[in-house]
Amino acid sequence: MNMLQDQIGVKHTFHSIPKRIVSLVPSQTELIVDLGLENELVGITKFCIHPKHLKKSKTIIGGTKKVDFEKIIALQPDIIIANKEENTLEIVEELSKICPVWVTDIVTIDDNLQMISDFGMLFDKTNEAQYWIDAIKAEVNHFKEFIKDKPIQKVAYFIWANPYMVAGKDTFINEMLQLNKLENIYQKKGRYPEIDLSKIASEGNPDFILLSSEPFPFKEDHVSEIKKHINSAKVILVDGELFSWYGSRILKSFDYFKKLHVEI
Repeated sequence: MNMLQDQIGVKHTFHSIPKRIVSLVPSQTELIVDLGLENELVGITKFCIHPKHLKKSKTIIGGTKKVDFEKIIALQPDIIIANKEENTLEIVEELSKICPVWVTDIVTIDDNLQMISDFGMLFDKTNEAQYWIDAIKAEVNHFKEFIKDKPIQKVAYFIWANPYMVAGKDTFINEMLQLNKLENIYQKKGRYPEIDLSKIASEGNPDFILLSSEPFPFKEDHVSEIKKHINSAKVILVDGELFSWYGSRILKSFDYFKKLHVEI
């Protein structure tokens, strides 16, 4: 018997290693595969796009905010992997009637490393988990050396249009911005505040505006619209996965960030 506590403080007791996994979070799905657990993964969301072949071999149980409970029940999972931000409390509570729901809560890089360590213990993959932890720590340290002499610059990171919304405080995106020495002008507001484009200059006058590729797919026409409301800020379309996906994908972020700093 193994008793473990997830990242929202819920204690779970497992009498054996979970062998049938349903994942409700795309980045965590990718991590589960990277830990060597693809065969144990039985259900994923329609947004679980990495690795690409999963959608052909796994049952799609809906999205992150709306799931098909009957499909999940039919899969007979031993554990369901969820996330405090991605999945609603109502979904977690309802799914808890089926089997244990392990909820992660990722705001910092350390939270991410803790999640990987937890998965290692949960699924008896401690060696594999340690590999990813060591690799991520090494890349973080290398990137900090790369960035140390860069000046701090102000930024706004857009995640949605109509209404326009940005990443604020207590988000993994904000953590990644700080790592890049990009000071988020909205970091004192809520987690994902709605903003007025006409007030960007008065609310912080950023040096750069980053438009994410997800969850909203910003395009060049949005660049043109935003430029009408700013002074001299440079507007850049960025890969949202590499700013917002935790798990093992973060390992791909640092080379991308280095290239981005050349552009900015």
